[in-house]
Amino acid sequence: MVDTRSAATSARDNSWFERVARFGFAASGVLHILLAWIVLRLAFGLGGSADQSGALATLSAQTGGTAMLWVAAVALAALGLWHGVEAVVEHDLKDRGKAAAVAVVHLALAFSAAKFALGSGQSSGQQNAGLSAKMMQSGWGSAVLIVVALVIIGVGGYHVYKGATKRFLKDLDSGGGSVITPLGIAGYVAKGLVLIGAGLLVIVATLSSDPAKASGVDAAIKTLGSMPFGKILLVLAAIGIAAYGAFNIVRSRHEDMKS
Repeated sequence: MVDTRSAATSARDNSWFERVARFGFAASGVLHILLAWIVLRLAFGLGGSADQSGALATLSAQTGGTAMLWVAAVALAALGLWHGVEAVVEHDLKDRGKAAAVAVVHLALAFSAAKFALGSGQSSGQQNAGLSAKMMQSGWGSAVLIVVALVIIGVGGYHVYKGATKRFLKDLDSGGGSVITPLGIAGYVAKGLVLIGAGLLVIVATLSSDPAKASGVDAAIKTLGSMPFGKILLVLAAIGIAAYGAFNIVRSRHEDMKS
């Protein structure tokens, strides 16, 4: 009989698996930088979908975009599987749950990248709004949306906390340094605030039966832009999201994947 934990530990010790998984951090970083570029364009009145699907669409439009999307899909899938392995190896229940959740996020992003590579990618904002509209038609569906929104807000709050307290340094195999630390602080706080905004909009959308507001990060970013001093807020958001992307690129080299 196969010992699942032993098999998972052996997989984690595979050097090639680790290298490809590390590249997943870099792929995520590039997508966040592209997202920051879209947010910056929105600040100056240009269009775009300010979410991961928008970043994937931007990547697909570049020369060699299809090949880059496939590379990103493989790397992100490897990173998702790596976190899945962590979920098996970890003994602490909280750490296992966290690793499993991160695995799902990266595997979902890998799937989206593959769909864009195949030419069948869709705006996640439109998909979210459509799904939300269906769920709002029933009481249980609305309750689920509220729970999902609270989870998103919680994840966003943890990102802000992790950035403000520099807890991300515990995930690295180095002391942070003069570049990594400020990137991590700005990046985690910015992404956390965007997630909190997205979660709050889902709650507002559910209570007001307006699915258009429940389209995720894109809606949160565009709502931010409609506020007083919206252009300045969007520029700051773009800088923060770009910092998170740069941090992930650096993280691909310095992540402590054996802890």
